[in-house]
Amino acid sequence: MKMESQIEKISSFQHLELLANQVVEGFISGMHKSPFHGFSAEFAEHKVYNAGESTKHIDWKLFAKTDRLYTKRYEEETNLRCHLIIDNSSSMHYPILKPDQPFYESKIGFSVLASAVLMNLLKKQRDAAGLSVYSDTYEYYAPEKGSDRHHRMLLNKLESLLVANKEAKTTDTIAFLHQIAEKIHRRSMIVIFTDMFQSGDEALLFTALQHLKHNKHKVVLFHVIDNETELKFDFDNTPRKFIDLETGDEVNIFSENIKQEYENQVANYFKKLSLTCAQNKIKYVPVNVGSDFEKIMTTYLVEKQTFG
Repeated sequence: MKMESQIEKISSFQHLELLANQVVEGFISGMHKSPFHGFSAEFAEHKVYNAGESTKHIDWKLFAKTDRLYTKRYEEETNLRCHLIIDNSSSMHYPILKPDQPFYESKIGFSVLASAVLMNLLKKQRDAAGLSVYSDTYEYYAPEKGSDRHHRMLLNKLESLLVANKEAKTTDTIAFLHQIAEKIHRRSMIVIFTDMFQSGDEALLFTALQHLKHNKHKVVLFHVIDNETELKFDFDNTPRKFIDLETGDEVNIFSENIKQEYENQVANYFKKLSLTCAQNKIKYVPVNVGSDFEKIMTTYLVEKQTFG
């Protein structure tokens, strides 16, 4: 399945919950032809049977169809708690979208829709979702819950993030990751959406990320970027003014003059992030705005399978 074609079909919709559901349903239907076929039955509110468990709740009709053992899930079951963290600093409101562009082609819009997609998956399996939002302040916190009312409240908060704040917001990632870590007491999967544009010592950043792993939490870091301009530095060679969205600093340059050096430094930075995350047992996943929803979902599914 090509996720891009699915996105094209839903681009005319506006409602976040409807968009998220369309993305998830398209992904699930495509799983039947993918290496993740084994996961597909779980979305029917089943879970894989593990040897040694009671056979009382095995769905034998599903076994006859799939030749695999699954047990039925019940409403009171909550096997996973997931806390979503979104960086809402000004740099996340890049690129500035044209009137006809979908909101998920900016970094914040992509993070919002990706979070709604993960919440949809969690809701389907009656798992619990929580949310933190930070920028220069700790803007929002909601603990992990699984109720419909709570799900609606989180969706409303996500939708509010799509309105760009006219005031420049810097990123104090390190301070707020420590605060978030102190708030999450029960073992959870912690999913972070950020563009990794933070000031301060990188060692301190990874200390904060490591703090999130206390109490045996699993941490997944989605590094949200606009591939064309932030990774490839794909600009025509005319004089351009580049403005730091967080500080307002400006620089006038010809992009061609620094393109090679820029690409080398970005590649080295990404490599360093990947290696450091691996050393700290943090799942690091670069994602491109507008198109990488399938990568978000497959990463979540794989990580959930190892979250025992």
